[in-house]
Amino acid sequence: MEKFPLKGNREIAAEGNSYITAYQSVLKKSNGHTVNNSDSQYQEHPLAISSGSTAVTTSLTTPDDDEMIDITPRSSSSEIHQHSAHFSSYSRGSTADNSDMERGRDFHRQPQQPQQPQQRTHPHVPTHSAFGDILDEPHDDIPGIGQYDDFHTIDWQRDIARDRMRHRYIVKKRQDSLWDLVKGAHDAWSGWLCVLLVGIAAGCVAGMVDIGASWMSDLKHGICPQAFWFNREQCCWPTKQSVFDEGNCSTWKTWPQIFGLNREGTGAYIISYIWFILWALLFAALSASLVRMFAPYACGSGIPEIKTILSGFIIRGYLGKWTLLIKSVGLMLSVSAGLTLGKEGPMVHIASCIGNIFSHLFPKYGRNEAKKREILSAAAAAGVSVAFGAPIGGVLFSLEEVSYYFPLKTLWRSFFCALIAAFVLRSLTPFGNEHSVLFFVEYNQPWIFFELIPFVFLGIMGGIIGTLFIKANLWWCRFRKFSKLGQYPVMEVLVVTLVTGVICYPNPFTRMNMNELIYLLFSRCSRADVSNPLCDYTRMNITYGATSIEVTQPGPGVYRSIGLLLLAFFLKLALTVFTFGMKVPAGLFIPSLLLGAIMGRIVGIAVEQFAYSYPNVWIFTGECVTGNNLITPGLYAMVGAAAVLGGVTRMTVSLVVIMFELTGGVGYIVPLMAAAMASKWVGDALGRQGIYDAHITLNGYPFLDSKEEFAHTTLAADVMQPKRNETLNVITQDSMTVDDIEMLLKETEHNGYPVVVSRENQYLVGFVLRRDLNLAIGNAKRFIDGINGQSVVLFTSVTPSQNLGPPPLKLKKILDMAPITVTDQTPMETVVDMFRKLGLRQTLVTHNGYTCIFSMLGFARI
Repeated sequence: MEKFPLKGNREIAAEGNSYITAYQSVLKKSNGHTVNNSDSQYQEHPLAISSGSTAVTTSLTTPDDDEMIDITPRSSSSEIHQHSAHFSSYSRGSTADNSDMERGRDFHRQPQQPQQPQQRTHPHVPTHSAFGDILDEPHDDIPGIGQYDDFHTIDWQRDIARDRMRHRYIVKKRQDSLWDLVKGAHDAWSGWLCVLLVGIAAGCVAGMVDIGASWMSDLKHGICPQAFWFNREQCCWPTKQSVFDEGNCSTWKTWPQIFGLNREGTGAYIISYIWFILWALLFAALSASLVRMFAPYACGSGIPEIKTILSGFIIRGYLGKWTLLIKSVGLMLSVSAGLTLGKEGPMVHIASCIGNIFSHLFPKYGRNEAKKREILSAAAAAGVSVAFGAPIGGVLFSLEEVSYYFPLKTLWRSFFCALIAAFVLRSLTPFGNEHSVLFFVEYNQPWIFFELIPFVFLGIMGGIIGTLFIKANLWWCRFRKFSKLGQYPVMEVLVVTLVTGVICYPNPFTRMNMNELIYLLFSRCSRADVSNPLCDYTRMNITYGATSIEVTQPGPGVYRSIGLLLLAFFLKLALTVFTFGMKVPAGLFIPSLLLGAIMGRIVGIAVEQFAYSYPNVWIFTGECVTGNNLITPGLYAMVGAAAVLGGVTRMTVSLVVIMFELTGGVGYIVPLMAAAMASKWVGDALGRQGIYDAHITLNGYPFLDSKEEFAHTTLAADVMQPKRNETLNVITQDSMTVDDIEMLLKETEHNGYPVVVSRENQYLVGFVLRRDLNLAIGNAKRFIDGINGQSVVLFTSVTPSQNLGPPPLKLKKILDMAPITVTDQTPMETVVDMFRKLGLRQTLVTHNGYTCIFSMLGFARI
C-alpha cells in the first residue's frame, strides 16, 4: 500500500490535529498499477468539507419542469427500465468483483441509438427530494449517480435520504395493485432474507475451513491409510487417545511408519522433522502464491479494512468473490502451515465478503452504500460467531469493535445472522466434539476472593504484553512497507515458515496445533490423565483438624512443562510479531489467546502450590477444608488469555462474552471482567490504540474514530479551505455554460462546488458533487441533441426569458438543495461531532448568511 498526497492546500493538517489530514490512502491494484486519483475528472479535494450556516438560501419560483430539457435519455417506459437495469447490473458486478476491467469501468455507456428528449407526464403526485429532483420512479436516475469511485468516502446523509425517498415511493405504490403490494412486502423482509442467506453461507464456509485446516494440519504428522480424508482425531476416534499419546492409535500412521520405520527412534524423529517442515513450506508457498496472483486483498486479518469500510470508505474488490475464494483457501493453507496465526480474524473478512455478495441480490442494499453497511455489520457478527461458536459475542464484537453505524434494526439482524451461522456450524460439528464452542471446559470450581489479586495481575501483564506486541509489530510492518523486503512477499512467507518449523518442532507444545494447545491449557487435570505432562502430580492426603484433605505435589513433568511453556511463550510472541502483516491470511485472536493461556497456566500452577503449601494462611481459612481442589490452573489460563487478547485489541464487553461462550464457564465472568478492565486500563496508559486502529493509521486509511477526543479549541474559520482572503470556486445557478463548468472541473480538484445565485449575489442555493457533474454533462452530450459547450447550465427550473442559443442543460436534479452548513464561528468540537454522528462527507461554512466568505472543510474520513 502506498500513500499519495492530493494536490491542494494542506496547511490545516498542521498543529498536531490527527483528524485533519491532507492525504488519501491509495492502494495498489492486483495488476501492479497504482490508482492515483489526480485525474481531473474524479479527483476529490483533500479537505472536502464545505461550510455554510443555515443562512439565507435563495429559492426561485419553479414553473413546470417539463418545459426544460432533462439530461436523462428516454423514449418509452420500457426503454427507461431496460437502460436502468443494464446500468444497475453493471455497477453491481463491479462492486462485487475486483477485476481490473471492472475497476476501470465507464459509467457513460451509450445505448445503441440515442433518443430524442420527450416530455413525460406524472401519473401521481411526485416526491420531491433534497437534491432538487422529482422522483417518479426509483430507477429513473442518471446512470452512475449515487455510486462512488474507488477509494472515496460515502455520503451517509445522502444515501439515507435516497433510501427514505425510495421507501416512500414503495409505500405509496402498494395501494395501486396486488403486484405492488407483493413488491412492498418483499422490500420489507428483504433485509431479513439477506442476513439469513449470509448466516447460512458463513456457517458453511466456516465449517469447510475448520475441517480442511484440521485435516491439513494433521497431514504434517501422518495420514490415515483407511480413509486419507480423516484427520487424526477422526481416524483415532474409537481409541480416544490424547494429543500426547499417539502410540495407542493403531489406525493412524505417522510418516516414519509409512516408510517402514518405528514410531520412536532417531531415524523416525528426523523423518518426521523433515516432513513437518516440507508440508509447512508447501502450504505456505501455495497460500502466498494464491494471494499474490489472484487476490492481493486476501492477505492479513482484514478487520482494519472492514472497520474502515464500515465507516463509509469504498475499497472496490476488497469484499469481492475472488477475495472470498482465495481468502478461504489461503486461510486453510496458512493455518495448516503451522504459522503463528489464527483463522478467527479472517473469518470476519470472509463473512463480510459473503454479506457484500448477497447484498447485490437485493437492490435495496446493493445500490445504496449506507444500507449495504447494515448487512456488512451483521455479516461481521456472523464471522465471529462461526469463528468461535459465540453468537452473542459476535454481535457485541460488531457493535463494540467493528461497526461505525449500528442502529437498533441492525442489532436485531446481526443477532439473527449470528444465530443462523452458529446453528449451521453446530450442524457441521467442525470442532469434533458434542459441544458448539471451541474450548469447552468441564469444570465449574468456585473461586475465592483472594484470587482477584492474581487475576488483576494477569490483566496488568496482559496490557503490558499487548502494548509491547503492538509497538514491535508496527515497527516491523513499517520496516516491511518502506524497505525492499516488501517487494518479496512470497520469499518472506517462506523464510518465516521455515524458521517457525525449525524452532517449533522440537518443543512438543509448539509442535501441536495452537487450538489443541489452548484447549490443553484450559483443561483441568484428572486422576486418569496420565499422558499430559502438565498433570504429573503426586497426590497425597493430609489431616487438617478432623478433615482429610488431598494435596497434590508437582512432579518432574510439571516443572519440565513449565520450562517448555516459558520457551514457547517467548517463541510464539516473537513469531507473531513477524507473522502478522505478511501476505497471507492471518488473524491475531488465537495467538493472543495462546500467549495469555501460557502465562495464566504458569501463574495458576504457582498460586495452586502456594495454596497447598500454606493451607493455614488466613486468606485460605475455611476454604481448604472442603476436600476438593481449591485452585484451578485452567481458570487462570482462561483469565490470562482474555487479558492478553484485551491488551492487543482493547476489547472489553465483547471480549468477556466471547470468552465465557468459548469455554462455557459462565461462573467465571467476574474474574474475566476484572482481567479485561485491568488490561484495557494498562494498555490505554501505555498506548491509546489497539492493534486494529494502529494498522488503520499505519496504512493511512481515512477513519474518524468516534472514541477519540478532540482536544483543540479552534473554530471552523481557522481550518476551513480556502481561507477568508482566498478565492472559492463556485458555480452560479443560471449564468455558466457547459464550457465554463468543464474548465472549472479541469482547473480545480475539489470534491464538490457550492451553487450560488450569482457572482454578485452569493446566496447559497445548494451543493453539487464533482462526480455528479462529470456524469451528468457526459450523459447529456451523448444522449441529448443540441447540447454543446455554449449551452447554459441551469440549477433552477426558471425558464430563460430569451434563449437564442443552444438549448439549456437542466442539472437541478443533481443539486443538493439542503447541504449541511455551519457558521465560521462554530467550534471545531461541534464540527467533528457532526462528522462522526452524521457521517458527513463535507459541510459548508458561511459568514452572516452570505457565501461571499465561504469555504470548505475536510477530514481524514473524506
